[in-house]
Amino acid sequence: MTQDRDAGSGPPAEPAEIVREYGPFPAPGPGIAGVSYDGAHVWFATTGQLRALDPDSGSVFRALDVPADAGTAHDGRHLYQLAGGRIHKIDPATGAVLSSIPAPDGGRHSGLAWADGTLWVGQYSDRKIHQIDPATGAVLRTLESNRFVTGVTWVDGELWHGVWEDGESEVRRVDPGTGEVKARLAMPRGVAVSGLESDGRDRLFCGGAGTGTLRVVRRPRRR
Repeated sequence: MTQDRDAGSGPPAEPAEIVREYGPFPAPGPGIAGVSYDGAHVWFATTGQLRALDPDSGSVFRALDVPADAGTAHDGRHLYQLAGGRIHKIDPATGAVLSSIPAPDGGRHSGLAWADGTLWVGQYSDRKIHQIDPATGAVLRTLESNRFVTGVTWVDGELWHGVWEDGESEVRRVDPGTGEVKARLAMPRGVAVSGLESDGRDRLFCGGAGTGTLRVVRRPRRR
């Protein structure tokens, strides 16, 4: 395992460009936790359910009754869901839990992402992101942040994650090898980012925590 220090807050933050909002979505659950994308639909966690959203129409057309209280990921075939200190591998067709591994020890778990055969797990209060083996849960790498970590996602070889602390929230691009902050998108004060997911192009889907709202932030191209 390697462990790397965050190099600081990085460059000045730019205002996040919010291009669309969905919701608020009704109960169950106190709001939106994990967010993922399967290439066509946005999945989001609401404590006792995983829901599938059509991002074009904004309608929720499916719901799976599964434990779901933090990050969500998709590997191209299966969903992965953080719940109660474990990560469940889920069949999206039926909602059946196919296997389960322990989440990393420490802080409250938050984000979850799939990239190149591994899972990346955010730990909120520990301000960490762990890369783990999806078969065993073994920690392969740990990155540290200087803010509470929320959602995690990958796009075009870039690692992005949300931060949320003292009423301020950002979406950050960081170096996946060192944790150094490369870009910062600041949400309006009081607007939280819980889950985070990319559509593989220019949209970043941001869970709005207890508001039950899902927001779309435009991902800037790397300069």
